[in-house]
Amino acid sequence: MPELPEVETVMRGIEPVMSGVKIATADIRRPDLRWPFPDRMGERLTGATVTGLRRRAKYILADLDRGETLLIHLGMSGRMTIQGDQTATFHRAITPLEKHDHVVFDMATGTRIVFNDPRRFGAMDLIKTDATNTHPLLAKLGPEPLGNNFNAAHLAAAFKDKRSPVKSALLDQRNVAGLGNIYVCEALWRAQISPKRLAGKISRPKIDALTTAIRDVLGEAIIAGGSSLKDFRQADGELGYFQHAFATYDQEKQPCRTPNCTGTIARIVQSGRSTFYCPKCQR
Repeated sequence: MPELPEVETVMRGIEPVMSGVKIATADIRRPDLRWPFPDRMGERLTGATVTGLRRRAKYILADLDRGETLLIHLGMSGRMTIQGDQTATFHRAITPLEKHDHVVFDMATGTRIVFNDPRRFGAMDLIKTDATNTHPLLAKLGPEPLGNNFNAAHLAAAFKDKRSPVKSALLDQRNVAGLGNIYVCEALWRAQISPKRLAGKISRPKIDALTTAIRDVLGEAIIAGGSSLKDFRQADGELGYFQHAFATYDQEKQPCRTPNCTGTIARIVQSGRSTFYCPKCQR
């Protein structure tokens, strides 16, 4: 599933061709994805101008001049790609629609944005812009890890007395928004913290290191265009490249990259998810 860097990459990719532009036509080509689309979604989007795009956790939010906001979740396999944009670095002509092209935005400039989702675990909703923060999917989210409200003091307070493993605590979106399996594994490796360690038992110096590691790994992944493992593509159709920099994720049996460490990356299962770490230097 796309995590924060992938969603940020897609949002930044479509922002130049959607922000400030009218949606000439919104073609809704099926009644639902993960759940049913909102009532009259195509009608409510057609003719609306996108006043701005933003990201919250793993959601893209497109604010409209009609007082509504389009909430988009990419799910497991969702893609948003641009066609017909004359200013894109990689120009793609508008092509015939395919089986899994479920939502199509034809912009007033002639650009087309296509939401393609083979597995249909993605989602879209239309909500009142002034009620965004109270939407059930957004209301309980923690701070953005790249924002000013995320710091070591917040993480220490979130971890206090917690008896769950630190990896589980970081995946809990109430503690920090947008983190997923890949980048939690990478951040814990950088901070040299075992994913099995109880969150409430982590020292403040280690929490300081973890806070920095989270920010760094997310920032580097965004610069690299995210990680492409199976389905993810950037808005111009290109792959992300951060998977080539993985130190732990999907690196089972590979030598640990920590300087002077002679350990080997191991895989364990936590809460049904694969966790990759170095048992020797992550304690």
